[in-house]
Amino acid sequence: MENSRKASSLRWRILRQALIPSTPSTNSDEQSETGIKSISRKANQGFSLIPFHLVDNGQPELEQVKPTSLLKPREACVCYTLPNHNATPLFLYQRVDTCANLDDFKICNTYDIDNTGLVCSWPSEEVLAYYCLSQLDLFRSKRVIELGSGYGLAGLLIAAVTEASEVVISDGNPQVVDYIQRNINVNSSVFGGTKVTSMMLHWNQEALDISNRFDIIVASDCTFFKEFHKGLVQTIKCLLKKEGPSEAILFGPKRGKSLDEFLTEVKESGLQFTIDEVYDTEVWRRHERFINSDASWPNYEKDHCYPLLVRITL
Repeated sequence: MENSRKASSLRWRILRQALIPSTPSTNSDEQSETGIKSISRKANQGFSLIPFHLVDNGQPELEQVKPTSLLKPREACVCYTLPNHNATPLFLYQRVDTCANLDDFKICNTYDIDNTGLVCSWPSEEVLAYYCLSQLDLFRSKRVIELGSGYGLAGLLIAAVTEASEVVISDGNPQVVDYIQRNINVNSSVFGGTKVTSMMLHWNQEALDISNRFDIIVASDCTFFKEFHKGLVQTIKCLLKKEGPSEAILFGPKRGKSLDEFLTEVKESGLQFTIDEVYDTEVWRRHERFINSDASWPNYEKDHCYPLLVRITL
């Protein structure tokens, strides 16, 4: 009972920090912060599969890619160095808010969406991107769309290194889509002949103009909320190409019953699926390290943090 009360108190403190700008910390605050890190599900830590570092406006490497817009207040530019033979750099603009923005809630209510894509880059997105690096032939000359992409790391990586014919990077949040387009613009020099576009796409809308078009759909952390399951499944069914092989590749943790309920929706819609736990030796090695000894991810739990691979076909 005491542990439950302590956890509840820490969650209320997380909400308070989101709504009220930070003030100078005390020793008590620092102790509470340690507790918060052990209970919060925000992705302050990931699998560290793709090296990255922060870039400032004045740094030469940012000037080399000729960005269309420099950093704005409360945002950062992150340079990912892809672990391929060319060490391809990808630059991603993203928000670094430390408190909630009321405009975010207004947009969520207007479009009936969540705000997770603006919070951070989630670990499953990194795992999806890393997995795609080992599957270059799968994407070559294919039409690909990323759903619920957040800042678009996986879609940008696919566009940069796989020789896909087309990559559409989509999200249902208009603020996120603005970031996606900026990230496409700033990385356009590494896309070669791949056509890359951004798109605002809600999973409950009719997407007739792009239906029956894509060879591959990719997505990560998209099965959080049960109310979106049906729309996501319908969107996958609508977008996948009916002629020839096509599939959706999804990464996400089990999270209690969430993934199972999504897969029930998949099955009832007539789609086929497989699910894999050990799909990459390096990802699995790091997972075991976090489970057994590594304290750098203090709130790591397999159910909430380790992404499973789900492949869906018509």
